Amino acid sequence: MCLEIGNKVAVLDDVLKGIVTKIEGDSISVKTTDGMIFDFNAKELVKIETEQKELSKYSDINNPLLKEKVSLNSTKKSVFKKDKKEVVLEVDLHINQLVNSTRGMDNFDMLNLQLDTAKRKLEFAIQKRISKLVFIHGVGEGVLKSELQRLFNKYPVKFYDASYKKYGLGATEVYIYQNTI
Repeated sequence: MCLEIGNKVAVLDDVLKGIVTKIEGDSISVKTTDGMIFDFNAKELVKIETEQKELSKYSDINNPLLKEKVSLNSTKKSVFKKDKKEVVLEVDLHINQLVNSTRGMDNFDMLNLQLDTAKRKLEFAIQKRISKLVFIHGVGEGVLKSELQRLFNKYPVKFYDASYKKYGLGATEVYIYQNTI
């Protein structure tokens, strides 16, 4: 595409439009309708022809035709209400996720490592004000799960089995009470 000074152009991945003011190799300066000057690579610009102006009117958010289309679509109400996006910290406590090798470790050492990891992650979440954590502990004999519950009782949290659909039986979800100061 051959651009010349004075051509009307639009930026491909943006809503900017303007007039070419300077060309230096592949670098092209564009002056927008606001009077701002931006430099772009030639590959980022598209020349606007007179017939394309009719198509571009839908990119203007204040265009009455676009507002009419949006108002028609907004009359449809959803039955479901979406909650705000919540940050959920997932912590996998399976021993093979925590260490490369369990050589030289007995069950007591592995359990302590898992509990220390859980304690660190829980305190991190409290410090960073993350309200939900999911500890993936696996099913097993339930020793780690019961020790985790004992740990959670020392903190201002509520805990319960995590989503069976997502995690199966081997996960506990923890809700941290946040101060509203």
